[in-house]
Amino acid sequence: MKYLRLLLICVPVALLSRYLNGPPALTFIAAALGIVPLAELMGESTEALADRAGSQLSGFLNSTLGNAAELIITFFAIRAGLLELVKASITGSILGNLLLVMGASLLVGGLRHGTQKFNRSEAGLNATMLFLAVIALGIPSLFGHAIEQVNHDAVEYLSLGVSTMMILLYALSQFYLFRNSQAKLPLKKPAHRTGHHWPLRTTVIVLVVSTIFIAWMSEVLVSVVEPMLEHLGWTEFFIGIVIIPLVGNVAEHLVAVEVAAKNQMDLSLNISVGSGLQVALFVAPVLVFLSLAMGNPLTLVFNTFELAALGAASVIAGLAALDGESNWMEGVQLLVVYVILVMAFFFLPV
Repeated sequence: MKYLRLLLICVPVALLSRYLNGPPALTFIAAALGIVPLAELMGESTEALADRAGSQLSGFLNSTLGNAAELIITFFAIRAGLLELVKASITGSILGNLLLVMGASLLVGGLRHGTQKFNRSEAGLNATMLFLAVIALGIPSLFGHAIEQVNHDAVEYLSLGVSTMMILLYALSQFYLFRNSQAKLPLKKPAHRTGHHWPLRTTVIVLVVSTIFIAWMSEVLVSVVEPMLEHLGWTEFFIGIVIIPLVGNVAEHLVAVEVAAKNQMDLSLNISVGSGLQVALFVAPVLVFLSLAMGNPLTLVFNTFELAALGAASVIAGLAALDGESNWMEGVQLLVVYVILVMAFFFLPV
């Protein structure tokens, strides 16, 4: 994945464009592309650090820091008051993992190896967790509109309560996987990368520097969202549901496809489905509490289109994984659903 590092040239381009008042579209695109290699470097350093922490802490570190780039981007979006963009990015990240990444993995792996097999029990566990996660995200939305007519603050309290339960479920799932020797992979299994051979000092330096620059690029990215939307005519909702999730997770997405091409479908599915679960059960609740601390409360009230898309994605992804086998046609089906949703979201005047 070293070829991604060529995109580091976009970092100075974004900074120059931002501080020399360049075109908002150029600043946004350069900042978005610049985050991609930085997120990949952060992932490598995180995995290298996790390897030194021991087998149990390894899974925890990768799970909690795996979506750090996306968390940083959404942090600056919350600070800027772009709450709809943040909620759309949560939905888009789950959809991207379940449909785009899983679909591409099944397609590439199926074309190269034909019918591929994977652990059916793990797939079943992930599918169940996936349905529960979508239900948990949907409850505040389904009940929120009726509750808000009586007590507006109660919707926020409901979101906080649901977020607490989701984090608890996520923590218990990690504990379950730690305690069961038969579970080979955590919710988000790290893939082997070159960073595992870095010395500790190099690992820490790369992690700190990449985090600082991701934060800087995220601030630049968010600062030009509104003028760029006016220039291109896109909606904040479309940017959040399609562009932001791809920017923060493209490196991990490519890893899932690469390992599927090597016929390691258990690992590939744990990256794609596991990352979607992590966003739903950990990232979204953390953002709710983070937004409260920042004075811009974020509720887990999604619109009807997001709920419909999440429900459809969880069902089709769950059905594709339950039989313990996959082929390229299943990958095509998932990708077609994702493309249809992207087209619908593009024309949606939200």
